[in-house]
Amino acid sequence: MPLLLIIPLLVAGLFVLWVLLLPISIVQRYRYGKARRRVLPWAVRLNAWLLAMSVVAFVASSWVAANWVDRALLDAVLGLGVGGVIGVVGLSLDRFEVTPQGLFRTPNQWLVLGVSLLLAARIALGLWLAWRDGPDTGMTAWATHGGLIGVAGILLGYAVATSLGLRFRVARIPMSDSGNMSERSGTG
Repeated sequence: MPLLLIIPLLVAGLFVLWVLLLPISIVQRYRYGKARRRVLPWAVRLNAWLLAMSVVAFVASSWVAANWVDRALLDAVLGLGVGGVIGVVGLSLDRFEVTPQGLFRTPNQWLVLGVSLLLAARIALGLWLAWRDGPDTGMTAWATHGGLIGVAGILLGYAVATSLGLRFRVARIPMSDSGNMSERSGTG
């Protein structure tokens, strides 16, 4: 019988730990997001395919959620479009360097900050809506507010546009026989 009491306490403790570590995780997301990183062609291709599958799953689940959430599919598609535009603008603001070691990308720190704050606001708003609706309807607040689906679409659209843009950029860079990048230009 005491084991049955430990399980709810363990679940509650994990939730409290998640809430306490969430701000640290968002700060780390920002710090890592603005760092200079090497663009690996195989990782870019894999990411583009996985994100394409994510978009299909996201739109399909938004279509199903439209039975309960007003404008869920519309918010999802509009969010994907807005996120795509932000991703294209973000790629034009990023700094790219072609070196003998490969292509390196330094994302625009202000855009990374904006996306990180948008993610934090989405989580905070979802938690606030769940708390405000009370214990009887709190869990349904996560699914009944279509604007949160739109924000998720913005984040996913941003990731897809960035991934596809990187894929096209990597494809344009000529490779030498040894596999190193042969072009040495800076930004662009």
